[in-house]
Amino acid sequence: MKAPFPQRGPRARRAGAHSSLAVYPGSFDPITNGHLDIIARGLSVFDEVIIAILVNPEKRALFTVEERVEIIRRAYAGNPRVRVDTFSGLLVDYAVKAGASVIVRGLRAISDFEFEFQMALMNRRLNPRIETVFMMPAEGYSYLSSRLVKEVFQLGGSVKDLVPPVVERGLREKYGSAQPAAAPLTRRRRAR
Repeated sequence: MKAPFPQRGPRARRAGAHSSLAVYPGSFDPITNGHLDIIARGLSVFDEVIIAILVNPEKRALFTVEERVEIIRRAYAGNPRVRVDTFSGLLVDYAVKAGASVIVRGLRAISDFEFEFQMALMNRRLNPRIETVFMMPAEGYSYLSSRLVKEVFQLGGSVKDLVPPVVERGLREKYGSAQPAAAPLTRRRRAR
């Protein structure tokens, strides 16, 4: 996906300025074009973005953590400004360990705001040196979630414009073809 935003990077930095690094955390099960949009927006502000996959053994995921890492690496092959990593525990602790001072979060709708706001305030309480930046995806992705992608695919709908091709291939491998199951034919009884 080509980023619709001006790119920052070593050439755009002023002499003597330090590199800016942001962490974009999530489960990414799977990564969607909405996530890619937030990453592109992040790259328009920060020199580098780490896509940090939360390892949560309590959550039942479709793709293993290793598969998600590989899918995202393939989606960003050749882009040295995007790194993929995993973490468990507190996000602010991971951000410090990674050398980042910013957490990027996407807000799709008002319904996301309350939860994200609470998390940002808790992260600030845990470590006031870590800032949270909220970014809104393009309007066309405001409804998009990993859960919806999986559901649409399972029901036979096309996810072609919703996920990178590597994810669509992964969904086919996990679920088989995206053909909907044939509905059973029922006969109407005649009224007598």
